[in-house]
Amino acid sequence: MRSKKILSIIIALAMSASLAACGGKVEEKPAAEAPAAKTEEPKKEEAKKEEKSTLKVWTLWTESTQDTNKKAFYRVMENAKKDLPNITIEHDAAENEAYKTKIKTAIAANEAPDVFFAWGAGFVKPFVDAGKVLPLDEYLGDVKDKINAGSNTFFTFDGKTYGLTAYQWVGSLYCNKDLFEANGVKMPDTYEDLLAAVKAFRAKGIAPITVGEKDRWPGMFWQNALALRAGGAQLSQDALSKKASFDQAAFVESAAKLKELVDNKAFIDGNMGLTYDEGNAAFIQGKVPMYFMGNWFAGDIQGKDSKVKDKIVVKKFPMLANGKGTATEYLGGSIDGFCVSKETKNKDAAVKFVKYAAEGMAKDLASTGDGLPTWKVPAATGEINAVTKQIMEMTKDSTGFVLAWDTFLEGADADAHKNLVAQLFGGKITPENFAKEMQKLNEKK
Repeated sequence: MRSKKILSIIIALAMSASLAACGGKVEEKPAAEAPAAKTEEPKKEEAKKEEKSTLKVWTLWTESTQDTNKKAFYRVMENAKKDLPNITIEHDAAENEAYKTKIKTAIAANEAPDVFFAWGAGFVKPFVDAGKVLPLDEYLGDVKDKINAGSNTFFTFDGKTYGLTAYQWVGSLYCNKDLFEANGVKMPDTYEDLLAAVKAFRAKGIAPITVGEKDRWPGMFWQNALALRAGGAQLSQDALSKKASFDQAAFVESAAKLKELVDNKAFIDGNMGLTYDEGNAAFIQGKVPMYFMGNWFAGDIQGKDSKVKDKIVVKKFPMLANGKGTATEYLGGSIDGFCVSKETKNKDAAVKFVKYAAEGMAKDLASTGDGLPTWKVPAATGEINAVTKQIMEMTKDSTGFVLAWDTFLEGADADAHKNLVAQLFGGKITPENFAKEMQKLNEKK
C-alpha cells in the first residue's frame, strides 16, 4: 500500500510539471471551465422563462353573467396579463347547460381546450377514465398545503389529482322581505310554512317562487334539497353511490313534496320555458318573493341593476316535519374546478395558469367577501357582500354537504335524473315512479 501511495505522488508531480510547462495553467483551466458550466443552465432556464404560450381556456362564465364567481374569474384574467406576461389567454364561454354539451363534445372529438372549467365527481370522471385529463400531482409542489383539506376530493381518482377547486357553494333560499312584509306572509322555516306562503302569495296574484326549469338543473335543486331534508345527507350520498336504493320512502317523499308545490302553483308561470337567466331576472326585478339558488347568486342580488339590493333575507331550506335530515346539512359542496387537457402542447403553462386561476379566485372571493374559498387565504378586511355575509353566518354550523345530483351522477345518468325531475314539474310522472326510475339507474349494467 505504501509503495502505491509513493507511485501516486510521483505521477501527480509529473502531471503538474507537464501542465506547468504548457503555460502554468494548473489552476486556471478548471477555474475557466467551471463558470461556463454554471452559467449555461441559467441561460437555458432564462430562455425557457421567456417562451410565449397561448392557452385556450373554456369556462361557463359568459360576458353577460353577473354572479360572484364570474366577476372573480374575470378579475383574475385581467391580473394574469401582468402576473403571467408570457401566457396569452384565449377565453371562450358558454352558459351552464350549453357549456356541458360543448365540453363533452370537444373532449370526445379530441378537441379539448388547454384548460377547462369542470365539475368534479361524476361529471369529470368519464373524462378521467378516458385518459383525457392531465394528472396534476407532479406539478403541484406545496399547492396541496395551501388548499383546505378535502376540497379536491371530487377531483381525486385512484389517488391522483385531476383538477383544482377555488371555492365551494351552498344552496340558499332567498326571500324578498319587502314582498313578505307588504303581504303579511311569514318567511318559511318549515315545509308547512313554505306551502302556506305559496298559497298566500297565489291568493294575492303573486307567483311565489321563480325557477328556470327550461335548463332543468334549477328545478332539480328543489328535489335534491327535499331529498336531503327527507332522508338526510348520508342516505342521499349512499343512493348516489349505489350503496342504497332510490326506491324508498325518503325519495318518494321528496318527489311527492315537489309535486305538491307544483300542484299548488308554487313556481312562476311558464317556468318550463324559462332559462336560468330568465328565472334570475324575475327575482332581481322584485317580482317574485322566493328563489332557491347557489350562493354565487349573491352577486346578482347586490348588483348595480338589482331592484332587490339590501332587501333579501337568506334562509335555510325548509325542514320537513318527519324528515331525517338536519338543519345543518346543505345542498352544495366543493365541486367547481379547473382541469388541464392531457393533449395540451403547453403542459407547464396550462398547469401554471390553473394554479394561478384557482388561488387567484379564492383570494378574490375572500378579499371581497363574495364567496366561500377553498384555499387558505386571508379573510375579507373590508365590506362584505351583505348576502354572502348572511350565508356565511347560516353555514358556520354545517355538518355535511350533498352535491347537486347531476354533478355526482355520471354522463347519461345525470341527464336522466334531470329529465325525471322535469317530468315532476310537468306532471308527467308520479312520485312512486320517479323513485323507481331513479333506482333503475343504479341497477343498469
